[in-house]
Amino acid sequence: MTEVPATAIVIDDDPAIREALGSLLRSVGFDVKLLASVDDFLKSGRPNGPTCLVLDVRLPGQSGLEFQRELLRRNIQLPIVFITGHGDIPMSVQAMKGGAIEFLTKPFREQDLLDAVHVGLARDRVWIENEKALAKLRASFESLTPREREVMAMVVIGRLNKQIAADLGVSEITVKVHRSQVMQKMHAKSLPELALMADKLKLEPGKPQGS
Repeated sequence: MTEVPATAIVIDDDPAIREALGSLLRSVGFDVKLLASVDDFLKSGRPNGPTCLVLDVRLPGQSGLEFQRELLRRNIQLPIVFITGHGDIPMSVQAMKGGAIEFLTKPFREQDLLDAVHVGLARDRVWIENEKALAKLRASFESLTPREREVMAMVVIGRLNKQIAADLGVSEITVKVHRSQVMQKMHAKSLPELALMADKLKLEPGKPQGS
């Protein structure tokens, strides 16, 4: 499969700065989107591939820091490199506490911006891959029957087959069959691996899930 290109999105209300940053980022091979406000970004939508936002702190309408807080509230992952001509320490601390990659005060070194964007895109690639893996894991879990989910929830906390059989009112042989099906459908090679999957799925220990 062809890898989806990485995109750097510049949001700055100064057209000259937008164009200068766009030229710089294109010169190292990034796809670039140039926007004047957060509202423009919300209208245009986020690209499918790895993305890093180069975001001015002061913007018409919603400010860069306000947008960062909104993303955090909505639990949306989006790497941000802040740029500003009016930075101060409290502002930079707030941005970094919110998970910003970097907080650069204009004028800044071009290499500092490029380095920060590279870090942001690398972070987003990892996040995208993790989300894909989690989606695959969820699909495997959805393929389990309600009883298999019950068995999985008990197996991962270390309950023995005979204990699970007593809990569920079925034979030990039946539990063994369900357990084998769980391992096969979840593509788990060992009990510790299955337990790790349950942790990633945030299954409540020992309780049936989604039945």
